Formats: sequence, structure tokens, C-alpha cells
Amino acid sequence: MTALLLSAAHRAQIEREARNAFPRECCGLLEGARDGDTIRITTLHPARNLSTDSDRFEIDPAGHFTAIRAARADGGEIIGCYHSHPNGKAEPSARDAEGACDEGFLWLIAAVSGDIVSASGFARVSGGWQPLELKEIAENAA
Repeated sequence: MTALLLSAAHRAQIEREARNAFPRECCGLLEGARDGDTIRITTLHPARNLSTDSDRFEIDPAGHFTAIRAARADGGEIIGCYHSHPNGKAEPSARDAEGACDEGFLWLIAAVSGDIVSASGFARVSGGWQPLELKEIAENAA
């Protein structure tokens, strides 16, 4: 199984964004690097959610381009997105499947239920989803 490495600070940031956006979805882009069966998240690029629906996200295109430019300037690349599911599950929804088209693109989903935030990672593969093993790593390892 492919491992998705995420620092404690990045995980805390996503949890904070998910709680702050509640009852709407938060969203952003993941900058990182792939090395065999390991994917390391190096930077989070929070984005404005343009969706008017509370159970949907639409990343602001201006923010998307800003994140791409920032990643390129750092020698990195955008490898996925993250968003929250208020009162939902940390797994891709039918709406997520409708919007997912890039093979190998990562989806990190944070489910918010009361004070609890759980997160899971997935890669889009052949019209389906490959679960990723989400591993929290120490700051200096990121």
C-alpha cells in the first residue's frame, strides 16, 4: 500500500481549517513529492471554496494558479487536494468521484463530527479510488 506522509503541523492545519469552515467544506492543494510507494506532503496551499453548496468544494482558480507557481518556484509540484466533509465520512463521496479525473491525483479528506476530525487519503486510479496509508511524521522529517 502506498504511504502518504504528513507532518503533525500539516495535519493540525487541515483540522483547524475543517473546523473553521464548518458547516461548509474547507479546501486546498497539496504540494509534495513521490518516491516509489511513498508520497510526502511538503506544503499545504489553502484555497477559497467558491461553491455555494455546503456539501461541495470548488477551489478558486486564482488560488490554484498561485499554488502551482509557488510549487514550481520551490522545485515542487501540486500532487493533490484536500477538503473536509462536515458531518460526513473521511472517504470520497459521489460528488468527489464526479469531480475527480486526473489519474494518480491525491485526495486527502477530513471528516468533521463534533470535536473529532478524522482524515484519510486516496489516489484516483482507473475511475476508482486507491486507499493510502496516512502516516504522521515528525516535523524535521518533513
